[in-house]
Amino acid sequence: MLNFHYVETGNRQAATTLLLFHGFTGTSQTWVPFLESWSVSHRVIAIDMPGHGKTESSDAITMESFTDAVAAFLDNLAINEVKLLGYSMGGRAALSFACRYPEKVSGLLLESASPGLKTEEERYARQQQDERLAQRLEAEGLEEFVVFWGNIPLFETQKSLPKSIQKQIRQERLSQQASGLAASLRTMGTGKQSSNWDKLSLLDRPVVLVAGALDHKFVGINQEMEKQLPNATLHIAAAAGHSVHVEQPRIFDKIVRRYLLHDEADIMEES
Repeated sequence: MLNFHYVETGNRQAATTLLLFHGFTGTSQTWVPFLESWSVSHRVIAIDMPGHGKTESSDAITMESFTDAVAAFLDNLAINEVKLLGYSMGGRAALSFACRYPEKVSGLLLESASPGLKTEEERYARQQQDERLAQRLEAEGLEEFVVFWGNIPLFETQKSLPKSIQKQIRQERLSQQASGLAASLRTMGTGKQSSNWDKLSLLDRPVVLVAGALDHKFVGINQEMEKQLPNATLHIAAAAGHSVHVEQPRIFDKIVRRYLLHDEADIMEES
């Protein structure tokens, strides 16, 4: 079974537990700027995803076995139900968990996430791409990969962030192990996981979708997700790319706090 490293804050007796999944090259530290705000009236747990931070990975991990491990993790903590928040890779994982264990999920907030790829051909092509990335990590090492990863088009909008924020992002990426990130790509990459597109119409839990207006690919994906989910609300954050929590943290914090309070009306109007 996976032995998750995690950070916890807030009241253990609170009615709601918020479980946080970070993105690729992140750690539980991704959420530190928000923990004080979100834990005022809630129990908040942020895990290190497999192959990231202090949670180890192995070749045997799949998205399905990850969700089983999360269910066991919650059982060990005597937590019957959670609200989930996942970003990017963590959003794919959160959605996968909700589809597999809907009885353990009272709500979902997915930031820049997707249900995976629709066809076997798309998944195979992505597996090949992720394998090349994994080999690059192993051949060139973590520092070279972090430079490369920070310059992919997905994160172009982050280059206008204050230098101090860019430094924090870089330091979090440099805290990883190349072997762990390579394992993550090979076992939990977008190409390896099964598609959840056909499960969206069956997921009746409240779902809050968040995408940055400048991240056109994920805006399109989330607009399609919103149409298929029975109980979804989509928020497109202006002047933000893939990482809304970094590029528009005040707006993102407000969306999450309303999500926790079951009141999502007029979020963007107030921001």
